[in-house]
Amino acid sequence: MLRLINLAALTATTLFLSGCESLDYLPGDQMSGPVFWQTEDHARQAAIGMYAAMKEPWCFGMEFTFDMCSDIADGVSPWSDICRGTTFASNSEGVQNHWQNLYELVHRTNTVIRNAATMPISSETIDRVTGEAKFLRAMAYFRMLNCWGGVPYYDETCDINEQFANLKEPRQSAEEIRRHIIEDLTDAIGKLPVRWDASDLGRATRGAAYALRGKVYLYNRQWDEAAADFEEIVYNHHADYGYSLHPDYDGLFRLYNGNHSPEMIFSIQSIDGNTAGYALDIVSYFGNKSTMRLIAGNRIVPSVRLADMYENADGSPFDWDSVFPGYNDGGPELRRRLMSVAIDQSSTEITDLLEADTTRILDAYRQRDPRLNLNIITPYSHYLGTDAASVPMDKQFVLADPTKGGAPMEAMAFMRNSEGWNSYFWRKWIPTGNLDGYWGEYNRTPYEFPLIRLADVILMLAEAYNESGRTDDAVAEINKVRCRAGMPLLGSGPAWLSSSSKEEVDERIRRERAFELAGEGQRYWDLRRWGLLENSVSDATDIFGDLMYSRSYQPRHEMWPIPLVEMERNKSLVQNPGW
Repeated sequence: MLRLINLAALTATTLFLSGCESLDYLPGDQMSGPVFWQTEDHARQAAIGMYAAMKEPWCFGMEFTFDMCSDIADGVSPWSDICRGTTFASNSEGVQNHWQNLYELVHRTNTVIRNAATMPISSETIDRVTGEAKFLRAMAYFRMLNCWGGVPYYDETCDINEQFANLKEPRQSAEEIRRHIIEDLTDAIGKLPVRWDASDLGRATRGAAYALRGKVYLYNRQWDEAAADFEEIVYNHHADYGYSLHPDYDGLFRLYNGNHSPEMIFSIQSIDGNTAGYALDIVSYFGNKSTMRLIAGNRIVPSVRLADMYENADGSPFDWDSVFPGYNDGGPELRRRLMSVAIDQSSTEITDLLEADTTRILDAYRQRDPRLNLNIITPYSHYLGTDAASVPMDKQFVLADPTKGGAPMEAMAFMRNSEGWNSYFWRKWIPTGNLDGYWGEYNRTPYEFPLIRLADVILMLAEAYNESGRTDDAVAEINKVRCRAGMPLLGSGPAWLSSSSKEEVDERIRRERAFELAGEGQRYWDLRRWGLLENSVSDATDIFGDLMYSRSYQPRHEMWPIPLVEMERNKSLVQNPGW
């Protein structure tokens, strides 16, 4: 995650919690004792413990998977019950694990804040590590606020080593939790540095605190406050933060072996794709069966709705009827006939195009917003995968008609979906080949992953401007992101690029965030805060329109249930409505 991680020190000095709101907490050893909190190095190691908790899969280490809970991705794990509308307070592993891991992060940050205050070290170091702790604590509570609303609040006065058997606080209101978050981030802004040395890349900075506070304001519809915080880092009002958009969109998501982009405001910096260091497990969820011959690849796939959402290269709306007249209303049989080919039984070559015009199909994707083909593997395009031994192998994504020939086999020339779906595949985040030998473990994707990046902030600034009546300023911000993507600027000529009203710009922002941030886990939270979750829920269908699985919506889905196991442990908790 961070270049500063030292796994040996991490094992010896971090807290270990198996359930932060539960009674089965195991107190830390050295970190909880008076011998530990003495030196500058101890402060640094304590910070590592906080970041280790933050990057855990059920905390923020699977952030990319939340797209499957929205309209831009479909999947089978890890949030299947939330995605499909089948969540129950009594049996949702994801809801329970997210609650516990977020509280683990809270308690680690509280331990650091409480102990760092009296350490016999420089005040500068105390301020910095305290600022980091308050940033991460705010980050955890902001996620809890978005999942559950008001939750029990524990600050540094709660010593987990003494009180782990008596964590019985009732839920505070959402307004109170938000106030705590803002206070923490305001304090962090005053304590955190603008940047760290290269050896500490990945630690929270002043700019990250501004960005997160702006996001908290934005979610609470405090437009002027949000704009002020975003402007601080976009326009360098009081410091030179050094953020800039990465020169090319694709390269931003292929930063490995210590490479870093100034677009990343707060990121998980993965190190090594083989056996050492730390790397996120993205491929297990987003990868396909031609990615190191995964046993169960493509657990999360881009949705047909996402692919169809991308504009033509000239910025006009895309419509399948312009490619194949009658396609939209033709149903699965027509689409299958127009899109499918025959392959041989050994899955090595296309034997008959049947009625498919593969060039026209390819052009239907190639002549679009470039981000479509950088994010998604589309039919009849190629992908450089690997075999099980990590040897690079070229693969093609074909839509094969099994009644006219063979079926794709990932060991051969063509890609296969392990769920049997005729779905798209992710290209974003998926390594190309074996990265010249750097990548050899499928569950270790060695790319830097953003939790906050500049393009996201720019689009949030555009939203704050638009809601404040500054529509022209909003369009100018959106155009920064479109320009980097190679798309025509809004307001630049044709009628379809018009964005003169607040309502038009609202829609532009919502779509641009989907185009730009696909595969990063932001869409679900966006839809909920915009009040659009209900309208976004529809059954998951494949490229032909065949049903993959059903999804449902109920008003109670706007807020997650408090896990029943937590309510059994803490009798003062009150359940969210409808659960």
